[in-house]
Amino acid sequence: IPGFPLITSGIDLSKFDLRSGLERLRYSLIIVLVATMTAWIMALLLHLQPLNFTSLNLDPILLLILRLLTSFCGVFGFSIMFNSPVRIACSTAVLGAIANTLRLELVDLVALPPAVAAFIGALTAGLLASLLKNKVGYPRISVTVPSIVVMVPGLYLYRGFYNLGIMSLSVSASWFAAALLIIASLPLGLIFARILTDKTFRYCT
Repeated sequence: IPGFPLITSGIDLSKFDLRSGLERLRYSLIIVLVATMTAWIMALLLHLQPLNFTSLNLDPILLLILRLLTSFCGVFGFSIMFNSPVRIACSTAVLGAIANTLRLELVDLVALPPAVAAFIGALTAGLLASLLKNKVGYPRISVTVPSIVVMVPGLYLYRGFYNLGIMSLSVSASWFAAALLIIASLPLGLIFARILTDKTFRYCT
């Protein structure tokens, strides 16, 4: 799932950079359509069905530690894929581990809707990235976007298309709606963080 163009398209549209925003959004939608359609066809050929995650029954503290570690590794990998230097990738991974783990914990412990938790996670990543930029001068975009790409709901999009393909329309609409809310919440979180920390971003020049 093309998380980087999906998120940056929302940021571009918020700045009224319509051409760049719409081009990135269209590019993302084409990739999502091809990827989910291919996965759906293969699932039909191989008689596979998407299932819910099995319960791990882990101690909450252990689960928290594992989420921090796996989020760090995932965000570090995304950052390296975006050609970030290792120092920036490590900083991004720390931010992403905090933000993504906070998102998951809010869903599990506070029972927040996933879209609200995604917004808070992205907002946290944006605020932490602003602090990091002020101290070490890393470009904000190279830190913020890779740190929240791991939050893009690829599974939701796949299950939405899978259920659409088997004509389970109500279930499909539910998955697509949840995915769209999360996808919209991610750039909004970064935008709000930028508004709060960058005075020049709040006004039109």
